[in-house]
Amino acid sequence: MTDMRIVALSDTPEIRHALGEILVETVANGGSVSFMHPLSPDAAEAFWERSLAAAARGERIVLGAFAGEHLAGTVTLLLDCPPNQPHRAEVAKLMTRLGDRRRGVARALMRAAENAATERAKTLLVLDTAADGGAAGFYEGLGFTLAGMIPDYALKPHGGLTATMIYWKRLR
Repeated sequence: MTDMRIVALSDTPEIRHALGEILVETVANGGSVSFMHPLSPDAAEAFWERSLAAAARGERIVLGAFAGEHLAGTVTLLLDCPPNQPHRAEVAKLMTRLGDRRRGVARALMRAAENAATERAKTLLVLDTAADGGAAGFYEGLGFTLAGMIPDYALKPHGGLTATMIYWKRLR
């Protein structure tokens, strides 16, 4: 995607709606992002309202990748860690619209998340992804290291259990 820009998102009805659409689409297509199918647009927007409120408090950063006015993807960087982990952040909710996949959106979002973490003196990133249909190869290609796998960790959006793979990456 040539004209992509990545920005930190704040709460507006338009942003909540666009994020809600991405979340509903991701879950409907089997993305394991903590929700079950069918996910109502109201529930998706309520999640993003809470998430963006946490971002306003400095507990997280919600990034959006835009092609013009179109929100193509999002990733969240969780910053609110316990007192003995001020050096760590967690990557969550990396999602790209189906029509925007394989165009560099997720890679650009992850690069921006790593930069945001580094700017906040974070030296370690962690994340998890479903073993079934997850993005293990993508994260490994970005330099993340598999710490291990937990069997039967979560339900897949359409039912049935899946393992979760835990990854980490040191930032310079």
